[in-house]
Amino acid sequence: MTAATAASPVATRRRRVLGRDTRTAYLYLLPALLVMAIITFYPLLFQTWMSFTSFELKNLVNPGSAEWVGLSNYERILSNRLGLPNFDFLRMVMFNLWWAFSNVVLHLIIGIGIAILLNSPGLKFKKFYRALFILPVIIPPLIVATVWRNMFDPNNGAINLGLAGIGSLFKIPEAAFNIDWMRQVADPIAFIPLPLAYFALLTANVWLGWPLNSVVATGALQSIPNELYEAAEMDGASNWQKFKTVTLPFLRPAMVPYAIYGFVVTFNLFYLSYFMSGGNPAGKTELLVTQAYRLVQERRLFGVAAAFCVFMFFLLLVITIFTNKAAKATASYDA
Repeated sequence: MTAATAASPVATRRRRVLGRDTRTAYLYLLPALLVMAIITFYPLLFQTWMSFTSFELKNLVNPGSAEWVGLSNYERILSNRLGLPNFDFLRMVMFNLWWAFSNVVLHLIIGIGIAILLNSPGLKFKKFYRALFILPVIIPPLIVATVWRNMFDPNNGAINLGLAGIGSLFKIPEAAFNIDWMRQVADPIAFIPLPLAYFALLTANVWLGWPLNSVVATGALQSIPNELYEAAEMDGASNWQKFKTVTLPFLRPAMVPYAIYGFVVTFNLFYLSYFMSGGNPAGKTELLVTQAYRLVQERRLFGVAAAFCVFMFFLLLVITIFTNKAAKATASYDA
């Protein structure tokens, strides 16, 4: 009983100290929380409220005058009753998911492959190559989209002219390469419902996206101790076995979280779809983010656009939680 009585003041002092430290921590966090509340939390809550109303341009002055419509906006989106040409919500979601997934996979494969090549012992001009490869990242997005759109121009684009030049070597008529990349409705592969414009967008975004993956992979590769490769070589491991047992485990902690980040960024990649293809042909390359923009800027359907963005938020939230759990992206890798 005496020991318990003696320990009680000590526990009380510890709780007081912990409480003081906690208050100090919250005090330091308060400015960031206030900024987040103003620029993030309030807009999210206001947008969610808008999604349940018939918010229009006239309601910008007096938001409270917007009519409450409940789940009507969500029902109109899911049932494709927006009165928009070529609008198919399910098709758009599936294309958006495939667009993000296919890009991230190619970014990872090419980025890791280039990083391994640039990390090879004895390779000269490594710094020059790394500086050269990072150039796509620093070019403004609008310029990237404009340049690639012009390259895929059906009449004077560099892609068609290059294909025509190659075709001339095999006596193929130049007219065969007047390809309308962005507006050809028929799918190039009959059993795959992806338009030609998708492959043009994919080419542009792969060119744009793999360099950062290569930078992240290079950092992870340079953290691998050489002793591990020497030990694997002494055990008679092949190059593939060394990659599988040494390189890959060290790459995973860096590349998995970056892949999830890349998926979210590519999922919401606005400028390529909007400025390169414009959603053509027949809305087949329209992304959720570009459609939400059109709902606001072209149709002035603010309430519907808000509901559209809520769908996007929860879709990305579910994908992020699932991939994070499946890949253990935030798990500890301490030995």
